[in-house]
Amino acid sequence: MPVRAIQDLTSPFSEPLLNLSDSDLRETAYEILVGACRSSGARPLTYIPKSERADRAPAPAGGAPSLQRSLTANAASKVKKALGMKSVKKRGGGGGGDSASQGRVKRAVTVGELVRTQMRVSEQTDSRIRRALLRVAAGQLGKRIESMVLPLELLQQLRSADFPNHQEHEAWKRRYFKLLEAGLLLHPRLPLDKASTAPQRLKQMIHGALEKPLETGKNNESLQLLRSVVMSLACRSFDGSVSETCHWADGFPLNLRIYQMLLEACFDVNEETSVIEEVDEVLELIKKTWPVLGISQMLHNLCFLWILFHRYVATGRVESDLLFAANNLLVEVEKDAKATKDVEYSKIVSSTLSTILGWAEKSLLSYHDIFDSDSTELMQSVASLGVVSAKILAEDISQEYHRKRKEVDVARDRVDTYIRSSLRTAFALKLEKIKSSKRMSRKGQHQLPFLSILARDITELAFDEKAMFSPILKRWHPLAAGVAVATLHSCYGNELKQFVSGITELTPDAIQVLRAADKLEKDLVQIAVEDSVDSEDGGKSIIREMPPYEAEAVIANLVKSWINIRVDRLEEWVNRNLQQEVWNPRANREGFAPSAVEVLRIVDETLDAFFMLPIPMHSVLLPELMTGLDSCLQHYISKAKSGCGSRNTFVPAMPALTRCTTGSKFGVFKRKEKLQISQKRKSQVGTTNGDNSFGIPQLCCRINTFQHLRTQLEVLEKRTINQLRNSESTRVDEIADGREKRFKPSAAACAEGIQQLCEATAYKVIFQELSHVLWDGLYVGEVSSTRIEPFLQELEHYLEIISSTVHDRVRTRFITDIMKASFDGFLLVLLAGGPSRAFTRQDSEIIEEDFKFLMDLFWSNGDGLPADLIDKFSTSVKNVLPLYHNDTESLVEQFKHLTLESYGSSAKSRLPLPPTSGQWNSTEPNTILRVLCYRSDETAAKFLKKTYNLPTKL
Repeated sequence: MPVRAIQDLTSPFSEPLLNLSDSDLRETAYEILVGACRSSGARPLTYIPKSERADRAPAPAGGAPSLQRSLTANAASKVKKALGMKSVKKRGGGGGGDSASQGRVKRAVTVGELVRTQMRVSEQTDSRIRRALLRVAAGQLGKRIESMVLPLELLQQLRSADFPNHQEHEAWKRRYFKLLEAGLLLHPRLPLDKASTAPQRLKQMIHGALEKPLETGKNNESLQLLRSVVMSLACRSFDGSVSETCHWADGFPLNLRIYQMLLEACFDVNEETSVIEEVDEVLELIKKTWPVLGISQMLHNLCFLWILFHRYVATGRVESDLLFAANNLLVEVEKDAKATKDVEYSKIVSSTLSTILGWAEKSLLSYHDIFDSDSTELMQSVASLGVVSAKILAEDISQEYHRKRKEVDVARDRVDTYIRSSLRTAFALKLEKIKSSKRMSRKGQHQLPFLSILARDITELAFDEKAMFSPILKRWHPLAAGVAVATLHSCYGNELKQFVSGITELTPDAIQVLRAADKLEKDLVQIAVEDSVDSEDGGKSIIREMPPYEAEAVIANLVKSWINIRVDRLEEWVNRNLQQEVWNPRANREGFAPSAVEVLRIVDETLDAFFMLPIPMHSVLLPELMTGLDSCLQHYISKAKSGCGSRNTFVPAMPALTRCTTGSKFGVFKRKEKLQISQKRKSQVGTTNGDNSFGIPQLCCRINTFQHLRTQLEVLEKRTINQLRNSESTRVDEIADGREKRFKPSAAACAEGIQQLCEATAYKVIFQELSHVLWDGLYVGEVSSTRIEPFLQELEHYLEIISSTVHDRVRTRFITDIMKASFDGFLLVLLAGGPSRAFTRQDSEIIEEDFKFLMDLFWSNGDGLPADLIDKFSTSVKNVLPLYHNDTESLVEQFKHLTLESYGSSAKSRLPLPPTSGQWNSTEPNTILRVLCYRSDETAAKFLKKTYNLPTKL
C-alpha cells in the first residue's frame, strides 16, 4: 500500500467543552498512574534522589507490578502475540534489534523510568509528584487512590518551594482547578442535581481561583471550604448514598482522554510507529488506574483499538502491523458490544467505529485505486475493519429500535457497496483514459475503436478482479465476483446505449461495436456463472442484473429512443404554449383554443412518422408510442384545467348561527352596514387567479377545447387502426389487438375536465360573479324590497353568454350545473345568510314566488331545460320551503321531536346543537333550527336564547 499524505482524525473521545490541553491531560494521567501504583502495589512508594538511584540494586521482577519493578524485556510480548504484531527484534534482522530501542532499555532500568520517558515527563516533574504523593500518603495512611480526589490532595501538598518559579506553580494550580471543573462539573460521572447548590458554589470557587491565585496551605480556610464542596460532589452515587470511591475523573469523555494519554506510552517515543517490547508490563501498570478512571476491560479494548488505529493513520499508514493489531482487537470489541447494553459504552462504540468505518470506506469505495497484487493482505485488514465496524454499528441500531438484523446481511450489503463503487470508479478511469487518447488521435478516426478498446480493457479488469480481490471479498459476499462483473456489465451497457442512441441505422461499424460488446458480455457472464456455482440461487440474482446486449433489441431500443424524444418534445411544446394561451372563445368559429388544434396536429404527424419507420415491429412498439402521446394529452388537459377551481372554491363559508330580534327587519339595515357585510362576504368567496384567463368566456373556451379533443381523439383512433392494418409486418391478430390501443385515458380526462369545469364555472357565476345580488343582496333587510328580480336579470345575462359560447353537446349539462348552483345559493341565503336576514311567516309566500321565478328562468317557456330535470334538482328547495309557512311553536315542537329521535334519552335534559350537514331537509334538525334562527318573532328568539344562548350578532 503506497505511503499517503499524513491524515489526522478527530478523536471520538473529545468534546468542545473539554478545556484541558493534551499536555495537561498527560501530566494528570501520569499523576494518577504514580498514585495508583503507590496505593495498589505490595511495596510502599518511596522517593529516591537521582544521585542514589544508580547505587541501589534493581528491585526483584516478581510480585505485583509497580513503578520500581525492573524491566524484563527478554521475554516475548504476549500482548503483541495476541494482536498478531511482530517483535522488533524479529523485524530488525540479525537478532540485535535497533540501536534506539537498546539505548532506551539501558537508560530505563525500571518500568517507572520507562513509562516516565514514554510519557515525556521530566525527572524534576516526576520527583515533585512523588514527594507530594508521599506527603499525601503520610496524612492518609492506608487510603487507596480511588478514595481520594487527587487534584485536591496535590493542591494542598504541592508547595511553592517544589517549583522552580512562581509562574510554574500557578500554572499547575490552574491545571488542577480546570481538572476539577472538567471532572465534577463539565463531565461528571453522575448527572448533576439541578436542585443542589454545590455545583454552582464549586463553579464560583474555581473561577475565582483562576482569576485570583488561591492560597493552598494545609489549614487554609478557603481550601477546606473547597474540599467540602468537592467531596460532596465526588462522593455521590446512583442510590444517593455516600460512595467510598471518589468520582472526579471517571466521567465520559474526560476519563477516556486521560486513559488515551496513558495508552500512548505503549508507543516508542523514538519511533512513533513502533509498539514497545515492554508493552505487557506497561499495560499491567496502566490497569492500576482503572478504579480511578472508571475503565473496564471493554473500555480498555475500545480505547486501545482507537490508539492503534489512529497511530496507523496519523503516521502515514506505513506500519501495517498497527492495522493488523487494530483489526484483531476489533474482534474483541465486537464480543464486548454484544455482551453489554450499557448506554455510555454504546455511545463511545458508535462514535469510535463510525470514525473507523468512515476512514475504511474511503479506501474500500475505490479499492482498485488503493490496493494491488502486492497489498491484498492489507486490503483484507481494511475490509475486515470496515465490515466488522459496520456490523457492530448495525447491531447497536437494531437493539435500539428492537429490530433483528442478520449480521451476514450487514456484511454482505457493505461489501456489495464497496465492489460496485470501486468498479464504477475503475471503469470511469479507464473510460477517461481511452477518451483522452482518442482526443490525441487524428480527427477523422471513427468512434468505433473507442468502444472496442473499452470492451477489451473491461475484460482485463474483470479477470484481474476475479484473481486478486474477489477471493478476499468472498469471505463476506458469496457472489463477490458476480457483483463485480454485473457492475461492469451495467457500466459498459450505459456507454453502449449512448452509442446506439447516436445512430439511426445498422452499419458495419455498429455491427463491429456490437460484436465487441457481445464478446465482453460472454466473458462477464462466464465469470458470474463460475462464481455462483455453489450459491443458493445458482447465480440467478446476478444474471438478472445483467440484461443482455442483444443485437436484435438494438432496433427496438432505437425506436423507443425516437419515441421518447418525440414525446418529450410534445410535452415541452404543451408547457410552453399553454403558458401563452389566452383562451379566447372568438379565436375560431368553434370557440376552442388554437393550442388544441396544434397539439392534435403534432400527435397526428408523430403517428404518421412512426408508421413510416423501416422496422418490422410496428404492432409491438405502438402501445409505447400511444402511451407516451396519451400522457402528453393528459398533461395538456391537466394544465388546461389547473387553477380553475371547483365547487368548494366558490361556495362561501357559513356564518355562525345567530338569532333574530323582533326589530331586525323594520328597515333599519343601513347602507354602510350592508357595504361592510358585502365586503366581508366577498372576502370569503374563493378566487383562483386575478388573470383574465379565468373569466367566464375563457372558462367556456376551455370546456369547448375539451369537447373538441374528445371528438378528434375518436378520429385519431380509427386512423391508427387503418395504418396498423396497412403495415406489412402486422398479423391479423395484432390488428385485433390494436383496436384496444386507444387514447382512452385522455378521452376520460376530457370528460372529467368538462364535468369539473362546468360545475366550477357554474358556482363561480352564482357565488362570485353574482355574489352582490345574491349573497349580499337577496332578502337583506326588508324581504319585500330585496327580492330575486335583480339576481334573475343578471343571471339571465350570463346564461345568454354561455348559451352562445359553449359547444351544443355540453350546453344542457352546463346550464343544468348553473341551475343546481343557483338552487344551492337560494337555500344558502335562506338557511345560512347571516344576521342581516330575518323572515316572518308572511314572507313565505314571497319566497315561494321568487323560487318559482327562478325555476321559470331555466324552463324559459319550454325553450330551456326539460321540466322533469328542473323538478329533479328543485326537490330539496321545495322540501324546505313549507317550513317557512309553519308557525314558530310547531317548528319548535318539530325540532325537539326530531332531535330527541336523533339523540335519544341523552337529549331530554338539554337539547344538543345538531351539526350542520349541508344536506337540507324538512326532517333534518339542523335545517329546522336554521329556519328558527331566521324567524323574526319573540317566540323563536326566546327559544334560541334559552336553549342555546345564541347571540343576535356575528
